[in-house]
Amino acid sequence: MKGSVAYQSIQKRGLHIGLLPDMAAAVNASTPITLDHDLDVLPEVGRHLTVSRLAELVDDLAARLWAAGVRPDQHIVLHKKANADVWVLACAASRIGAVPVLLSPSLDAVTVGALLERVDRPNLLTDEHKLDALAELPLSELTRQVVIVSGERAQTTSLAALAGSPRVQPVVRPIDEAAVITHTSGTTGVPKLVVHTPRTQGLRLKPQWRLLSLMRRRENVAIHIPFVHSRNVAAMALALLKEMPVLLMNESDPDTVAELFLANRPGLIEALPNSLMAWEGLAEDPRKPFASVKYFSSTFDAIHPGTMSRLLKSSDRRGALFFQIYGQSEVGPAVGRAYFRNSAHKANGRCVGWQMPVGSAKVRVVSRDGKRPTAQNPGRIQVSWPALAKTYFGEQERYDSNRDGQWWGTGDVGYFTRFGCLHMLDREVDMIPGVRSSLEVEDLVLAQLPELSELVVVQGPDSEAVPVLCTHADKPLDLDRWRAVVADFPQLADPVQIPEAELPRTGTLKVQRLALADRLKGKPQDRA
Repeated sequence: MKGSVAYQSIQKRGLHIGLLPDMAAAVNASTPITLDHDLDVLPEVGRHLTVSRLAELVDDLAARLWAAGVRPDQHIVLHKKANADVWVLACAASRIGAVPVLLSPSLDAVTVGALLERVDRPNLLTDEHKLDALAELPLSELTRQVVIVSGERAQTTSLAALAGSPRVQPVVRPIDEAAVITHTSGTTGVPKLVVHTPRTQGLRLKPQWRLLSLMRRRENVAIHIPFVHSRNVAAMALALLKEMPVLLMNESDPDTVAELFLANRPGLIEALPNSLMAWEGLAEDPRKPFASVKYFSSTFDAIHPGTMSRLLKSSDRRGALFFQIYGQSEVGPAVGRAYFRNSAHKANGRCVGWQMPVGSAKVRVVSRDGKRPTAQNPGRIQVSWPALAKTYFGEQERYDSNRDGQWWGTGDVGYFTRFGCLHMLDREVDMIPGVRSSLEVEDLVLAQLPELSELVVVQGPDSEAVPVLCTHADKPLDLDRWRAVVADFPQLADPVQIPEAELPRTGTLKVQRLALADRLKGKPQDRA
């Protein structure tokens, strides 16, 4: 089977992740998958797999889940420490017709309890580490059963004890029924559970399939995305169907990452914006860990132009490009654009891209006050296409309230330029009186103060715009340099410096701006 044939099949029948390993093996059974860590559920398999070996593992784990009593149409919540086996186990659950619900390992016990209650007594697949973290929860009341990936615990079933279970036939879920459930970032409270179907997952591959078609030869693809995120489902499907050797990463420490890139020489890196920011110092590494990279790709949040420029200039590849895609869990990829080595540093970081080719998402900006959306009067960004998530599990009214017919409200505000570029200025809930765009301020200041590792402008106790910043190695801020750079932003209050480790973040490393703003209330002593 050719990858293009498999892709066309997915466009017709949907993406069923339980069948993906077999489909990818039919395309090329020898495609390598390299891990930078051992699988918790099967540590003995090592860190070097092929797609055919992956298919065998998924079939084996599906049999064990069936032996544990997991059945078609049941929900199985996966909540364990970060590891690629989250994705492998999700494929196994899908293979027997169950619906995997992927919860970030960064969620606290109270939030996990609330989500378990919302799903209404699912199977829980976890590990001993997380089981200890959830000790305060009445799991016997919240779940149908608790399954652990290894070890032995009272009142649990261990997958390790079910090795050798009889294999079972795959169960294919209906194309428009729930296939995988992920959750939103949780920047504004308890996360929402986003329901993806085989149809919506398959359609979301379209824009990136075209992007990968630019690669004229098989090259290593390094993927550093949370294993519980819907984007990881798409990234793995695309890479394997394109026969691209995959480096599936869990490590984020820059020194470790440098060694991985030097050993595997990726031609494409897909990673979180904040991961790339953390790694940009490697651009100065004399070993040149980014030398082999032709394409950088990032979704989730817009990324600062300075970061893109440094990464592109560290590549030795002719015509290196940085692809930025704007989207969210509910809509998938909405708009995108490419940045080039010699111009990325001059780019407007608020320009998140242009609408993609026919068959991709449609985007519009709707007025908030009856007047035409402009840079000074941004409107609400909405997206429409058949790949929109089906619903919020257990919160249909909340989902419906965010739809305007076929259009989905992203919660972001922005405008279209006369050239058709979408500018995203802020989340609507994060807008600060007197500040056109907090994100724009952050882009401009970070570009001029390389000693800053992070800058977040949030609303202070008196509705003022408070810049909260972190420096590399938490060194003290040079206030004179700061004042010189922010002279053009008189609306900014005095800066607050905190250690970067204290920034409240989501599982995708987004800063929880509302939580950060709450922290500032009543704490003037923290000001630099």
